[in-house]
Amino acid sequence: MRVPVITADNIPLMPTKPSRARRWIKAGIAIGKFNKLGIFYVQLIAEPCDTQTQELVAGLDPGKMFSGIAVQSQKYTLQMLHLVLPFKTVKDRMKQRAMMRRGRRGRRINRKLPFNKRSHRQARFDNRRSSKLPPSIRANKDLEYRAIELLCEVYPIKTIVVEEVEAQGSKSFSPVMVGQRYQIERLPELAKVKLRKGWETSNLRKYLGLHKEKSDKSLQIPETHAVDAVTLATSEFVKYKSWQGVKTHGAGWVGNVTITNSQFTVVRRPPISRRQLHLMVPSKGGNRRKYGGTTTRHGFRKGDFVEATQGKKSFFGWVSGDTEKQVSVSDCNWKRLG
Repeated sequence: MRVPVITADNIPLMPTKPSRARRWIKAGIAIGKFNKLGIFYVQLIAEPCDTQTQELVAGLDPGKMFSGIAVQSQKYTLQMLHLVLPFKTVKDRMKQRAMMRRGRRGRRINRKLPFNKRSHRQARFDNRRSSKLPPSIRANKDLEYRAIELLCEVYPIKTIVVEEVEAQGSKSFSPVMVGQRYQIERLPELAKVKLRKGWETSNLRKYLGLHKEKSDKSLQIPETHAVDAVTLATSEFVKYKSWQGVKTHGAGWVGNVTITNSQFTVVRRPPISRRQLHLMVPSKGGNRRKYGGTTTRHGFRKGDFVEATQGKKSFFGWVSGDTEKQVSVSDCNWKRLG
């Protein structure tokens, strides 16, 4: 277990032991903080005596419904993330939006008039692009990119290893493959990017003796997706190389790495509905009720971390809803506390 460290200028340094981080905070030379992924880190107030960093690698195992991310050094596994991707949620919402638009257009047209006098809109010009990325896939890749970006703010990550998906036949049927190029083109903004094939990940995972859960990939445990991310990250320290002597030749694994226990975090988007001006059924009298959105009428935004008091009970949570007189507060699993 290691605690990330950053300087007063927000430059990430090598992680430290929890006991040392506690001593720094107690001595007043560092401040303990949490980032938006829920990772605890310390920010130094004093000038560090050494700013040299070692090789830290991030591994990304992309998927359709779930993805895995890990940060690895040669001696420690520093972080493991299990991402619950919003693919199905975004897809359902886009389908609902199209249905609502058809309903509004249908209510606008007076079908008692002759066809040539109805208020049909004019035909649009051809403004469709064949290379458009579907919103559901874009949402998946944006969540992966945001998670790696937040990790790069607290860890001095120098390399990002991504598992490259290869589909047989048409390359357009796989959601993972469609958004792959979009993601690979953006990641070099954060660090150097290297690609690995799926069979390379499988062979290295077997060599390291790591177990992968294949029966139910929806389980929120390290063995489903984070284990592949750890394997991808370790591929920078352990490589399969061939060798040839005077009379012999062969191949084998070269290098060493230590895989340790680390913090495991499940990351998902908060289930906040977008602001809907037009609802499925039109309201009587034309008065639309407020639905969705992130703002509340009490000065808070949905997702703000607050301390709430209800009677004699006080608790910490996240703002998740809005009523006329108060706000709802929920825990990290979006279960209502009060």
